[in-house]
Amino acid sequence: MRGKRCLGGLVTAVLVVAACGAPRPAPARPGPLSGQTIEVLAVWSDEEQTAFERVLDVFEQRTGATVTYVSGGDEVPTVLATRLAGGSPPDVAGIAQPALVRTLARAGSLVPVDPGTESVIDAQFAPVWKDLGTVDGRLYGFVFKAANKSTLWYDARQLGPAFVPPHTWEEFVETLRKLSDTGDTPLSVGGADGWTLTDWFENVYLQTAGGPMYDRLARHDIPWTDPSVRTALETLGRVLRPENLPGGTSGALQTEFSESVVNVFGEVPKASIVFEADFVAGVIAQSTSATVGVDARVFPFPRIGPAASVVSGGDTLVALTDEPGTRALMQFLAGSEAASIWAAEGGFVSPNRDVELGEYPDDSTREIAEELVGAENLRFDMSDLMPSALGATRGDGFWRAMQDYLADPAQIDRILAELEVEATAAYQRGDS
Repeated sequence: MRGKRCLGGLVTAVLVVAACGAPRPAPARPGPLSGQTIEVLAVWSDEEQTAFERVLDVFEQRTGATVTYVSGGDEVPTVLATRLAGGSPPDVAGIAQPALVRTLARAGSLVPVDPGTESVIDAQFAPVWKDLGTVDGRLYGFVFKAANKSTLWYDARQLGPAFVPPHTWEEFVETLRKLSDTGDTPLSVGGADGWTLTDWFENVYLQTAGGPMYDRLARHDIPWTDPSVRTALETLGRVLRPENLPGGTSGALQTEFSESVVNVFGEVPKASIVFEADFVAGVIAQSTSATVGVDARVFPFPRIGPAASVVSGGDTLVALTDEPGTRALMQFLAGSEAASIWAAEGGFVSPNRDVELGEYPDDSTREIAEELVGAENLRFDMSDLMPSALGATRGDGFWRAMQDYLADPAQIDRILAELEVEATAAYQRGDS
């Protein structure tokens, strides 16, 4: 990781930063933005909201501005649409779906990132992250809080000190087979939440088909009946076998994401390995007595192809007003200092390559962050790139197709044909 940089331009003038790495200052009101109120709307609530508000506290102390945070939960797109229709958008919004960012940008609802913020992004983020916030050649936002969705978690207490995490897909298949042969059901899968299954597929497809094909499928430039999709599903099927899953496939389809984590790290474990992003740590902390980095450890998604691949999700911060306070806050949040404040709190991973690994509170989170920032082949969550009716609807579209495949892999042809019909309709409608 690179060392932290001082930020230039607007933030240097507005934030009155004495020096890089300086300790958190005492409140300094009135300041350059005294009397200005800035509103932020995002998904974060509970512990995440508390951590983000600590980041905002520093900005307030530096500038004299007042920042109001509103948690929209899973309803951020709906809340944002209502606010825009009423002519009172928030100043800054955190959006999880790049497809929605594109729609809002093309509708003229977003303000392009100012040159000062863009210079911070150019200096501290890899180009792939800038591309995610770019629409039709203009930069509208940046991913502030990312998720490394290419992570598997295991209970070190169950598997013991002799356990060696598998590096390749073949090793992973063999590890699960050996554990299953002893009578265990090693792999916990939260199939009741279809998005966990789409995350499985996306990781396998990225490695079996490659990045360019992943991009084409996400744009629907190729159909879901393409042979590459079948190859990925059949590869995934080697792992999602009934004998590997507590309760078999029917049990997995009745297990929600949080329960899948507790099934591994709870008091009465039913499995020893679970797949999902770094936010698994939050469930472990809230619902089990396991300690992340000690009892709960991680390994990267096993390699199928030659390159290390990562599927990421994340929340993109965008501006909806063109005010001095909005511009200053966007530039502050783009920098490594803001990300480091939340990183120290835990439950957070930043794509900002200037955030030092030592800022993260445990070895597992540091490993997850390092994999994310250093990935050779990184792509954003495919379901978030799709029209929401196809990629983010419970019991329908991509989610339902993956659940149907888990329930009965022999129906693969019917499942993909039906998904292709739905995809064609969604893209023709131009859904966001």
